[in-house]
Amino acid sequence: MKEKHYKKKKKWVRVIFRRRVFVIFLLLVQIMFIIFITLGSDLLSRYLGLAFHLLSLSVCLYIVNKKEKPAYKVTWVFLILAFPIFGGILYIIFHTQFKRMTNLIIQNREESKSFYYLCGDTFSALAEAGYDCLSQIRYLQHYAGFPIYDHTQTVYFDSGERYFARILQELETAERYIFLEFFIMRQGVMLDPIIDILEKKAKAGLDVRIMYDDLGCFLSLPPDYKRRLEEKGIKCIVFNPFTPILSSQQNNRDHRKIIAIDGRAAFTGGVNLADEYINEFERFGHWKDSGIMLHGKAAWSLAMIFLEMWNFELMQINPRLQKDNYTAFYPWKDEPCAVESDGYVQPYADSPIDDENVGEHVYIQIINNAKEYVYINTPYLVVDDNLLSALSLAAKSGIDVRIITPHRWDKKIVAIASRSYYRQLIQAGVKVYEYTNGFNHSKTFVSDDKIATVGTTNLDFRSLYLHFECGVCIYQNSGIVAIKKDFLDTQRISHLITLKDCARNAFQRVVQDILRIFAPLM
Repeated sequence: MKEKHYKKKKKWVRVIFRRRVFVIFLLLVQIMFIIFITLGSDLLSRYLGLAFHLLSLSVCLYIVNKKEKPAYKVTWVFLILAFPIFGGILYIIFHTQFKRMTNLIIQNREESKSFYYLCGDTFSALAEAGYDCLSQIRYLQHYAGFPIYDHTQTVYFDSGERYFARILQELETAERYIFLEFFIMRQGVMLDPIIDILEKKAKAGLDVRIMYDDLGCFLSLPPDYKRRLEEKGIKCIVFNPFTPILSSQQNNRDHRKIIAIDGRAAFTGGVNLADEYINEFERFGHWKDSGIMLHGKAAWSLAMIFLEMWNFELMQINPRLQKDNYTAFYPWKDEPCAVESDGYVQPYADSPIDDENVGEHVYIQIINNAKEYVYINTPYLVVDDNLLSALSLAAKSGIDVRIITPHRWDKKIVAIASRSYYRQLIQAGVKVYEYTNGFNHSKTFVSDDKIATVGTTNLDFRSLYLHFECGVCIYQNSGIVAIKKDFLDTQRISHLITLKDCARNAFQRVVQDILRIFAPLM
């Protein structure tokens, strides 16, 4: 009996001190400490309160004059005025922790840029021919640093189920390496077979790596999952481990979804490695998602995007660790890529650490350059004035602008905030639909039968400005037809929102107005 009691007690202690509980406990301790400091003795409170008020006022003046998104300025100024005691100090804490991270990102990016061009440079020929969408291509290649490729075939998937089935097939063909980078992973029908293949390939001598976001998997994976993978021969990095210390870096998550196989094939899109994405169980009705597979030169770009992030994390862990020799992973050293061209393909990535909002600029250019239509799938619609103005102006100019969002949402607050934008968009002529079968998690843009993008970037502040994201632009590619068809098929089982649907009472208007102020934090 004593032994049984001891084992139960030991198990209870392990549960209590599990990492997640410990993290939450330390966060609570910090909050209590701040309250104690600010609400302590009268004398201490008086002097600290005066100091913090002056600091908050100074920070507000700094924010107003800073080059930053107006929505972020409004949010921070509102928060600081609402909580003048420690609002200013929180802003300083959140905005003085980027220096080392920024330097590492810049250094890593500069060192890797040239390796994207191992496949050659296609842009010059396109420029001479006066190719359509040249401004978009030029921006991504010459400014953002992501080249455009020929000799690439694409396959678009209109559901997580089809996407998953093809992933399993392609993983079995791997001969040299497999790289996975995901925001969410959860053990089950989807993840477990993938891990089995990775374990088998690792035992066969392949270089197998997984990088997953710590916060994204905080509640979905066991705390020792990294160790379990490494015991199977799979190299693993947990991106940006969540720590119970006030830090702005905890806000920057790796929201990318990448699978790279031998540099010859690659996947990306909205699908994470969890069972709800393939409708093995229902969370918010039918889960509608999408993804794209690349075969050929452009797949090398997604392999490079993964390697850049992997080596960035290695540098964060230990700057002395030796980084990868990128050339060693290039698949066409001895012979040219034999894949036939199907239009042109341009993968890209976005980082919150620099001042360049690549994902947002891709979307805005597609909207601004549209001549006939723009069709958009997005799970969230919480946008700043730039995107709101671009969408409204396009519709007012006679462009057929349509957006499909979910009818059943995974985040109620975000749903309320998203719907607060409907009225303004509908009044401008934008057609807004809600996917009635459940949750629409796709992130696609398609325009004029000439250009489309599939990726991980939602139309919300977190994706556009705070997360690491990626996507693929395709030009005059057969995949564009499939993306357009998928949108129109989804629209048929979606409800067209009218101004009557947007009617709100006084209380609802106040709630939505407040949520729009805090939209950059959602």
